Amino acid sequence: MIENRINCVAEIVQRLATSEEEYWEKAIRQSCIDNPWFTDENIRHAMLAHAQQLNPQMRQHCLANYSFVQNKQKTVSIIMAGNIPMVGLHDLLCVFISGHIAQVKLSSKDRFLIPIIIDLIKEADSTYAHQFKFVEKINKPFDAVIATGSNHSFSQFQTYFKGYPNLLRKSRTSVAILDGSERLDQLKALAKDVFMYFGLGCRSVTKIFVPINYKFDNLFEAFFDYKDIINHHKYANNYDYHKAMYLLANHSFLDNGFLLVKEDSSWHSPVSVLHYEPYESYDEILKNIDENDSHIQCVVSSHHLQFGQTQFPKFYEFADGVDTLSFLERI
Repeated sequence: MIENRINCVAEIVQRLATSEEEYWEKAIRQSCIDNPWFTDENIRHAMLAHAQQLNPQMRQHCLANYSFVQNKQKTVSIIMAGNIPMVGLHDLLCVFISGHIAQVKLSSKDRFLIPIIIDLIKEADSTYAHQFKFVEKINKPFDAVIATGSNHSFSQFQTYFKGYPNLLRKSRTSVAILDGSERLDQLKALAKDVFMYFGLGCRSVTKIFVPINYKFDNLFEAFFDYKDIINHHKYANNYDYHKAMYLLANHSFLDNGFLLVKEDSSWHSPVSVLHYEPYESYDEILKNIDENDSHIQCVVSSHHLQFGQTQFPKFYEFADGVDTLSFLERI
């Protein structure tokens, strides 16, 4: 039953969110060594965010809105990204909750964490064991596919998985709209949206819209809590590289010693860089965002998603706005 599967994963994920058991600590250490962009803090935050998703309200939502027929069990291939820790876990849990079989291709950048969760599900109830298959490459036959990757891999996915029910995702980013009236605590919350996971997630804010002649003093004051991010060697390498390139190209930018803030119309900014774009009309910004919806995962402002909440999505706030459980219900 769907309720039993939800209860099973909720118990396991919530347990790991506060776990100090050696097998989990070892998986965290291995992950940090294997992928330097993964840190102990970010891995634990990712697990805590997943645990908060699996709350009683989420369970009620699933039970009220979805009905999976058990004799329609299908094999769903999942191609996972590895930009932030366990970014593919939500898709995997959706497939498991739906009662389908997950054929999982882990990202080479995130190989140790998700298998621990699957092992614990199998230990909790051996009847779930057949629902998980880890593969080095996607093997036919399968009935549907969920794949997440870069814009380049997205076009390859479209070709390879043509003819199959599919849910394909490409690179997105998130933006914030400031009007100059934000309190310091709101800007400090925005700093989480910008710096968490080094800005590598699709829910990371990589661009802000600000009024013309916006003063950045308060923003830099709020961001100062994250000054130690420059001590991470890969982040620091990006900061040094982009600063050198901007200086050589005679680009104007602001620099607080650990973040470069550059006026740029691009939606995506590189690691260690935050793009900004001045605006005259709030309505024009909304129109711009609406016309570029395919690039954007989240919009943060006083009238949209609250500051500091991009990395704490609810379980049913699905990636790209496409209901994963409804997709799985239809296949």
